[in-house]
Amino acid sequence: MKSIRCLVICLAMLALVGLITVPVTAAESIKVGAAINMTGPASTWGQFHAKGMQDYFKYVNDVKKGVAGRKVELLLVDTAYKVPEAVAAVKKFAVQDKVDMIATWGAGEGLAAKPIIQEYKIPAINFSTSWELLEPPVDYMYLPFGSYKMDCFAVLEYIKAIHKGNGAPKVGLLTYNNAYGRSIHQPSKDYAAKNGIQIVSIEEFPPKTVDLTTELLRLQKSGAQYVFMQMLPATIITAFKSADRINYKPVFLGTWTSTDPDFFKLGKGVIDGRLCIQFPGGLPSDKTPGMKVMNELWKRYKTVNKFDASYWEGVSVAMIMERAFIRANEKYRTINANTINKAMESFKGEDFGGIIPKVTYTKTDHGASFKARIVKVTENGDFVPLTNFYTPGKEKIRIKR
Repeated sequence: MKSIRCLVICLAMLALVGLITVPVTAAESIKVGAAINMTGPASTWGQFHAKGMQDYFKYVNDVKKGVAGRKVELLLVDTAYKVPEAVAAVKKFAVQDKVDMIATWGAGEGLAAKPIIQEYKIPAINFSTSWELLEPPVDYMYLPFGSYKMDCFAVLEYIKAIHKGNGAPKVGLLTYNNAYGRSIHQPSKDYAAKNGIQIVSIEEFPPKTVDLTTELLRLQKSGAQYVFMQMLPATIITAFKSADRINYKPVFLGTWTSTDPDFFKLGKGVIDGRLCIQFPGGLPSDKTPGMKVMNELWKRYKTVNKFDASYWEGVSVAMIMERAFIRANEKYRTINANTINKAMESFKGEDFGGIIPKVTYTKTDHGASFKARIVKVTENGDFVPLTNFYTPGKEKIRIKR
């Protein structure tokens, strides 16, 4: 018995000084929970967000062999665009799955999940860039690029730049009556009041509305020359059709959430080059290093065969997450929710090859960037830059076309 005890002690000592090795299990995966709308209204956006994330993390695992030898495991939950389902999914990620990072989806879903994310101290990126998500306390909640405040400032600045005539531009807002839709109301009113722009009407309606003739008639009667929309792609097509019924021809503008693959199918013969949007990302025509990665994903996984804004955002969010894992490993030699969050708050001009503007986060600002540009959406699905990239209110907007 005494000799066995001595043997155990000797083996332990040898192991400590490295003279013998002890077999170890493979490194645990880095777990990412994603609560995304994949079957509810505007589910095409959510489906392609999920596909973009899936493809990029496959690329990380297959081509880059993971991060620090650890594979990235994506846990997807369909929220069906319902706040209670999103909250339940986030709670499950935190309590049962013990994920290292989370993706939330809509504005309302992100706002409802925010207290849980902060309670369990798990960093989360929200697909909707609702500025309300970054109201204090900001801890653990992140945006992938500029908020809807930036969209409002950029769109209104563009309107002012292209407006002809001596009078102030007359702008109407057409939005859903939920957190997502209303996120452009106050920033637009604030910016317009300071910059000689008239907000002449604000029309909001439920997401399931199938005819917007009444709302468009009110906008027409108000004299709105420009209609700034915050609604999802299928509803924008409804707005175009309703405008055609009453022969109303304003300039239609939207945020980067205005298109998805179904938009171009539903809008054939209707889009007709009349939509301009703020789009803060890289495009094929930019020919940046980031777009080469996007092309590699298209070829390798064949999920899409050309540029799509919803797939682009899924890839972008996954890229930011991967960079956070890399920085956590570099700085702290371990990758978990705590080190990922600390690493993200040290981002300073992180370059993603032009896929999105350079990202900076601090302890008090999780807004990523504030670079915008206006693009025209064509019926065949192309995005044509109309301006340079600019910081609204600080840099001069240059009209290209």
